[in-house]
Amino acid sequence: MGLRPLSQLIKLRTGFHPINFAMPNVVYILECADGTLYVGSTNDLRKRLHQHNYLKSGAHYTKIRRPVTLRHSETFKTLNQARRRECEIKGWKRNKKLELIDKSNN
Repeated sequence: MGLRPLSQLIKLRTGFHPINFAMPNVVYILECADGTLYVGSTNDLRKRLHQHNYLKSGAHYTKIRRPVTLRHSETFKTLNQARRRECEIKGWKRNKKLELIDKSNN
């Protein structure tokens, strides 16, 4: 019996297909300590928030405006969809971003 790909082994041993273990792709809006907004995307939101608030690997913009607070997030099936949405939101004026945040909190 030859070597099996890891995906087959996971499926055989757990009954789950590896796609079930995939992290969702997330677009998020942070509010920085100075009141400005930051838009980003990731496949691990918890890790990315930790980076923004505590590590050197956080974005420079947020690194100098800590602490940051998660104000809005949206999930997508693919990274491509998330990146498109991130670019769309980044193109908006501040007021439109705040309206999106308000809608998601109601």
